[in-house]
Amino acid sequence: MNAVLIIDKPSGFTSHDVVARVRRILQQRAVGHLGTLDPMATGVLPLVLGNMTRLAQFYLKSEKSYEGVIRFGYATDTYDTEGEPSTPPQQSTLTLEQVRQLATKFVGVIEQMPPPYSAKKIGGVPAYKLARKNKEVALKPVQVEIKQFEILSMQGCCANFQARVASGTYMRSVAHDMGQLAGCGAHLQSLRRTAVAEFGLEDAHTLAELEQAAHNLKERQRNDHREEDEEGNSNVGNREEKDTSLESLTDLFVHPRKLLPSMPAVSATDEMASRIRHGRTVNLPELSRAREVKVFSGQRDLLAICTRVAGSLFHPRIVLL
Repeated sequence: MNAVLIIDKPSGFTSHDVVARVRRILQQRAVGHLGTLDPMATGVLPLVLGNMTRLAQFYLKSEKSYEGVIRFGYATDTYDTEGEPSTPPQQSTLTLEQVRQLATKFVGVIEQMPPPYSAKKIGGVPAYKLARKNKEVALKPVQVEIKQFEILSMQGCCANFQARVASGTYMRSVAHDMGQLAGCGAHLQSLRRTAVAEFGLEDAHTLAELEQAAHNLKERQRNDHREEDEEGNSNVGNREEKDTSLESLTDLFVHPRKLLPSMPAVSATDEMASRIRHGRTVNLPELSRAREVKVFSGQRDLLAICTRVAGSLFHPRIVLL
């Protein structure tokens, strides 16, 4: 099964938990994700299945969008609501305009200190593992970019926001740093990822939806096998039901034509597809200005990503089918 699947991650699950659950549901070993989402957070978690795991390299620097809530009044050791308070509680008197003014200081390219409870590695060890053992977490500031950061409203001590950021940006650190500037402490109360690269919430499905679709397919296959007639021919009606189940599961996957939209696409002839599968160059004169192209076999099957090597000659960088 080669596909891209967007899961609406529930709160309380690590990204690895979701990967493990999908492996079990689909009985598919090759499953990976395109960017960690904190356990507390919900929303868009893109997964790649089968040979599509080879596409992960094209999403390493994907832009991400979020909506969430920052609570002013005290900081926590994890920079979010799951941690222990690390500053005394204070009454926040911040107004909407004051918080919006604070937010402007975080827009653009900034230096950001990752949270001590994060996947950033120190000497090959994730920082959160050291933090959990009360060991020193000596992280260094990293350069990140916040392309949009809008405070939508204030409800008491809580600020509702939307943000669009470059890869590697921690919204937990933004909340923590805003609290330090405000002098009252702050932490991230909730976070929902609304987009990663070209994938949005409209593409996302719950684990329950995936489980139901996989269950329906398995039941139809079981019934189809059970009701074979004496001649060994499957009942036509059952076959149609099975095909419907296959379609309902496939419908949960992102259509391959939607992947990597900034990259031009071409449909391969049989001869071209054969050359690509054997690792040979192909001539694509109509795409001579492109650096990389998506090559499809038919309307749905993504065959390969090819890189231009000279003029209009393209060499397969990865072959997926």
